Amino acid sequence: MAFIDYYKILGLEKNATQDDVKKAYRKLARKFHPDLNPQDKEANKRFQQINEANEVLSDPEKRKKYDQYGEHWQHADQFEKAQQSGAQSGGGRNWQESDFSSEFREGEFSDFFESLFGTGARSSGARNVKFRGEDYQAELHLDLRSAYQTHKQTLTVNGKQVRITIPAGVEHGQVIKLKGYGGPGTNGGPNGDLYITFVIPEDKLLRRTGNDLHMKANLDLYTAVLGGETTIDTLGGKLKLKVNPGTQNETTTRLKGKGFPVYKKESEFGDLYVTYSIQIPANLTERQKELFRELSKM
Repeated sequence: MAFIDYYKILGLEKNATQDDVKKAYRKLARKFHPDLNPQDKEANKRFQQINEANEVLSDPEKRKKYDQYGEHWQHADQFEKAQQSGAQSGGGRNWQESDFSSEFREGEFSDFFESLFGTGARSSGARNVKFRGEDYQAELHLDLRSAYQTHKQTLTVNGKQVRITIPAGVEHGQVIKLKGYGGPGTNGGPNGDLYITFVIPEDKLLRRTGNDLHMKANLDLYTAVLGGETTIDTLGGKLKLKVNPGTQNETTTRLKGKGFPVYKKESEFGDLYVTYSIQIPANLTERQKELFRELSKM
């Protein structure tokens, strides 16, 4: 995989502050967001690079490693461990294959390894070491109604299509790992993993808190006063509710088990809270107004 300069992606210099990183990320993320560029594949690719750059540069520990090791920053811990082992054994040539986990191509590895451990490392079998592939990061955008049901989707990751099953009940910001769907390993090493972050924007009609749902329902004045029934639309279909006589505006009723499905727990749901908004009749006829006047006198 070609080296990506994270500072260049965000339009920053290496001495940029954490606040500079945050501002640059927000500006570029808004510009290249997939929702604003639905047919632009390059913008989508750029958006993924911007997220990747922000993930590294906004984390002081990751940024420190990136500044020191460049494109090989993800493997800093393994190389430092190997370097310490080499120093203890005298000469740095007795490291084990299990000390390393990376995705270097053969030439890239030889040059970098030599810069850390000296020219003797090149002849000590480094080219035969197995390296784990790079982990990939991806975002999957869903609406609330899609997250309500288990369904399948196809993602394009690094030019390859990956078909996954999304369990009902996933939450905004939740991350799942697909083992082995990352970058290919080197010298027979294992593939990296794919990490998918779910992005679920707020719904116009329903508000989700955990596994519970909250919604408003219009109720006519006559039903509120006299009682009766009203029908509401929910993610699970239409529901008929009984309304008690004398129901007040902003009265909330709880519907147990009619909320959002619990993630990976079949047949378990949160609750639905319905708040009534009583509608005052408009454009009354003279006869209707007269009846209200009679009521007011009573």
